Amino acid sequence: MTHSSPFLSNDALLEQLRAAEPTLWCNPDYAPQRDDEAQAGLQQAVENWRMLAPLLQLIFPELEDTAGTITSDLIEVDALRAPLGYLDRTFGRLFVKADHALPVAGSVKARGGIYEVLMTAVNEARSSGFIAPTDPVSALTGAAAHSFFAERTIAVGSTGNLGLSVGIAARTLGYNAVVHMSADAKPWKIERLRRFGVKVKQHRGDYNLAVSAARDAASKDPMVYFVDDEDSELLFSGYSAAALELASQLIEAGINIGPDCPLFLYLPCGIGGAPGGIAYGARGVFGSNVHCFFAEPVQSPSAMVQMMHGLEKPMSVYDIGLTNKTEADGMAVATMSHIVAQKMQQRLAGVYTVGDDDLMRLLSIAYGAANLKLEPSATIGFAGPHFMLETAQGQAFSSQHLTPKAMENAIHVVWTTGGSFVPELQFQSFVDKGNALAPQFDLKKG
Repeated sequence: MTHSSPFLSNDALLEQLRAAEPTLWCNPDYAPQRDDEAQAGLQQAVENWRMLAPLLQLIFPELEDTAGTITSDLIEVDALRAPLGYLDRTFGRLFVKADHALPVAGSVKARGGIYEVLMTAVNEARSSGFIAPTDPVSALTGAAAHSFFAERTIAVGSTGNLGLSVGIAARTLGYNAVVHMSADAKPWKIERLRRFGVKVKQHRGDYNLAVSAARDAASKDPMVYFVDDEDSELLFSGYSAAALELASQLIEAGINIGPDCPLFLYLPCGIGGAPGGIAYGARGVFGSNVHCFFAEPVQSPSAMVQMMHGLEKPMSVYDIGLTNKTEADGMAVATMSHIVAQKMQQRLAGVYTVGDDDLMRLLSIAYGAANLKLEPSATIGFAGPHFMLETAQGQAFSSQHLTPKAMENAIHVVWTTGGSFVPELQFQSFVDKGNALAPQFDLKKG
């Protein structure tokens, strides 16, 4: 696929990718515009979440105060501007969408995993006649419902956070739960799942192998429902509703997103479901005034590799000689979800990559300056404004897609996707590692 654009050629980008250098790719097919399809999908997701709220409130006591809604704060983080080098006010304002502190699962996966488990429970209960189509979903609690679900299993392949959200929700309802995990899954996530009574099967290969094994095992048993992170419309839909929550919070903060006040979302990306769903929902809410960038480790840029090569055939990070090894376990994914790639073809502004050392630097800065407890993968969004403001690629993007003064009023939102459940000793080791590194960011060298 060939394009004419003001950006670096694919050959130049591939050279940087192969060298595992921090890189920004801007999507030449990007077409910011009003999006009726995304708007309709978002509305359906919001309606489903409202239906599920009474059930969520009953099964998860921590959601009592929010009437059964899963929500995170939007926090302006002025304290991070100086240590991140973002003091110049001409670039706008910096916020964190704090999904690292989401209740129940402690990560963005609560939005997708819990949604798919509960929607599956409702569908199975109604289709089997356990509850009538008009019965409230709150009927899916108690001993009888628990026994009904105990005859069934929910399975998933995961590096950790999706497994936690699916496993916790499934076991809370009464399902048997099986999580197939890749070799790089963190031991503390495995231990937490087992404490909830989830069966964990660990595989020697990477994330994609774990998903494949989980899919194959589930296909042999009609009583097993498989949450397919590579190909799930339900997961995607569950994530999308977060965009409406963000829109309300921006309005409450007195911020009116528009051509002269654009919104930039920096979204950590593994297989692509969570960032893709959020980007899709944001497009439905904000239309041409939101610009979504996926962020990936330098050794696992599955979305960048796939999107820059087009959708004709699946592409893997191994195809360009990368290792897929990273401390950001949730993003250690070799190939992007095909359905996400399709939905993002004209909706995704671009993708950038960051090295593991910079993730650790960002983690220690976020904790020291703003008391944010994040996983390494959840820090990657903080590099987004650097790529937009300080690179030729980002400046070319602004010239092409923004009004002349728009960047001065831009709202930069870093979506922090996990971290609050990390054990204290593990988290402190991340902080110590970040503090021990030389202060200069690798992405700012050269």
